Amino acid sequence: MLNVYNTLTGKKEEFKPFEQGKVRMYVCGLTVQNYSHLGHIRSAINYDVIRRYLEYKGYEVTYVQNFTDINEKIVARAKEEGLTVQELAEKYSRAYLEDIERLNIKPADVFCSATENIKEIQDMVKTLIDNGYAYEADGNVYFSVEKFADYGKLSGRKLEDMEAGSRVKVSEDKRHPLDFALWKEAAGEEVNWESPWGKGWPGWHIECSAMSIKYLNKRFDIHGGGTDLIFPHHENEIAQSEAYSGEKPFVKYWLHNGTVDIKGEKMSKSLGNFFTTRELLEKFEADVVRYYVLTKHYHSPIEFSMQELENSRISLAKLRNVKENLKSILQEEQVDTASEEQKYLEFKKTLNTREKDFMAAMDNDFNSAGAIGVFHELARDINGLINNTEFKLDNNTRSVLVEADQLFMLFIRILGFKLEARTQVVDDKLINELIDYILTIRKDAREKKDYKLADEIRDKLVEIGIE
Repeated sequence: MLNVYNTLTGKKEEFKPFEQGKVRMYVCGLTVQNYSHLGHIRSAINYDVIRRYLEYKGYEVTYVQNFTDINEKIVARAKEEGLTVQELAEKYSRAYLEDIERLNIKPADVFCSATENIKEIQDMVKTLIDNGYAYEADGNVYFSVEKFADYGKLSGRKLEDMEAGSRVKVSEDKRHPLDFALWKEAAGEEVNWESPWGKGWPGWHIECSAMSIKYLNKRFDIHGGGTDLIFPHHENEIAQSEAYSGEKPFVKYWLHNGTVDIKGEKMSKSLGNFFTTRELLEKFEADVVRYYVLTKHYHSPIEFSMQELENSRISLAKLRNVKENLKSILQEEQVDTASEEQKYLEFKKTLNTREKDFMAAMDNDFNSAGAIGVFHELARDINGLINNTEFKLDNNTRSVLVEADQLFMLFIRILGFKLEARTQVVDDKLINELIDYILTIRKDAREKKDYKLADEIRDKLVEIGIE
């Protein structure tokens, strides 16, 4: 049974989508003013694994993600780079799609952008005005938070407390300090759209509501994003969406991934303390970045660490070596003699246990960190079998290794790794000479009765795929 932590209710709940067998899912995407950084990619990786696991469970998943491609910062950035707003948006949208492809993140079924959905956004704003939830003032349109009785239900905040603690400078045309813009006056800007309220562009929050409703319906199953979006972005999405449609709940399960922090501060473009995805992928292969992210529960913040990325590289190499060893052994010619059948029946029970434990971790709110722990247990089980001095490839061992290989590959697919064989960067002669030298050191250690060192060398060689 799959249980997910729902920010809306503040507890884990059994996952039951609105429509049996189908999951409709929207995830907040990139504001296309720069290259993506690890904070963005963490979100993309986390929700990719959630999507993969839901598909493994048999659900038909419709996955929608947006690009925010118009706001004041984007216009300013376009001027800095000497590009039009559209050229800037296309540049960084394309770069993001290239980044996620390298990281083996499945593309959304629909990528949508604010500027492609101006009509839908304006229609939604008109309806909110007609329903008495929004008002126009000097070319701007604001949502009236006081009109929506449930405002604050996602973040757990009370309107009166938010008003008392608000540091927001109240615009003269706002009726309440927390009223938020649905449409912004932008008559003097290079890019704007005609509207019943004058030339302008959409507010940030309304675009996600308009696009998710367009592509997924007035109610859908999962809305994902970072914890930093709970308030005000997602809170405002709920208010305007439910006020617009009259349908509740707008979203059944709200899922939020933790931030990526550097020295206690969130990694962000505004703080300028980020590594772009491209910079990281120059230093580390894509699987390493993915592994690093998935060894943390998606709710938890990550304190960025180059050392942990290096550790991830080492841990990932162990899994890759098991994959390659399995492939190599299963290509060998098997012997005619049969091994002890009971021994391999026990190993099949171990495989069943690993599969159950892996799925139990994923069923517990998509606990990828726990699932990776089980993955390594499986790798150790396989190594223990094939490195046993009595091991020989016969009918029994082939059967159990095929099952182990299938389970290993299933874990790889759910977690989204590639685990491709490393490119050979040195010639075989040099490798063989290096191995001979290491084996000479081991032989000397054994002759000196330094069995601890000898065993460490043997174990390390086995770990990297050398017998």
